[in-house]
Amino acid sequence: MTTTLEPTLDDTLIALADPTRRAILQRLKRGEARVTDLAQPFAMSLNAVSKHIRLLERARLVQRRRAGKEHLLSLDPGALDAAAAWIEAQRADWTARLDVLDAIFLAENDQADGFSR
Repeated sequence: MTTTLEPTLDDTLIALADPTRRAILQRLKRGEARVTDLAQPFAMSLNAVSKHIRLLERARLVQRRRAGKEHLLSLDPGALDAAAAWIEAQRADWTARLDVLDAIFLAENDQADGFSR
């Protein structure tokens, strides 16, 4: 858990690591839902689902709105965008490194075979 108000990449990845939380996010893609409706498909207590929801809120993946006694949740994809950007940057870095390694490997193979470039 972080002490800042802004979610961190760790918060986002921890939230996404659990299949129940991912299922909650999938459901929220269709639109706003009550906490009790989100809990319905899971074979766990409402309290257990609420703990999952609190973790999603801490990661800023979910927003809560109160309408009278009802608590309505909606998806907030901002933290997902930040995580996707980080993952893409890592992919680009590793792709570049692998391209260099591939070029070295090909050059060494060509030299071993007696070819020159």
